[in-house]
Amino acid sequence: MKPSIKVITLGVDDLDRSLTFYRDGLGLPTEGIVGTEFEDGAVVFFHLDGGLVLALYPRPALARGAGVPLVPASAGGFTLAHNVGSPEEVDEVMRQAEKAGAHVTKAAEKAFWGGYCGYFQDPDGHLWEVAWNPDWEE
Repeated sequence: MKPSIKVITLGVDDLDRSLTFYRDGLGLPTEGIVGTEFEDGAVVFFHLDGGLVLALYPRPALARGAGVPLVPASAGGFTLAHNVGSPEEVDEVMRQAEKAGAHVTKAAEKAFWGGYCGYFQDPDGHLWEVAWNPDWEE
């Protein structure tokens, strides 16, 4: 396996609500919901920097497609990280996310590793970290 990930797909309970949060609230560019002509095909794609794609897909369809049972959503399994260029940008993105409807789980603060970060959950409970790392270039 090559060390490459092209798409991260988040299972969501309400595709329209999640589209609104990510597109209108966080400002991620997208063509909107596509694939509606197919059964279980409705999906949203956000093309991110570096060629990565963030996809939103209904949780029931994701479970059916993967051949696994639909289980309740859980926030503790992983975190998506958005790194920015300064502590001020962390605060700005955290305010933007909260205004868009995110639940701030931990306000931004100085981190033990020397950076600055905060955490929020999207409308489906997916956990995001917004961080500034003084050792990483933007």
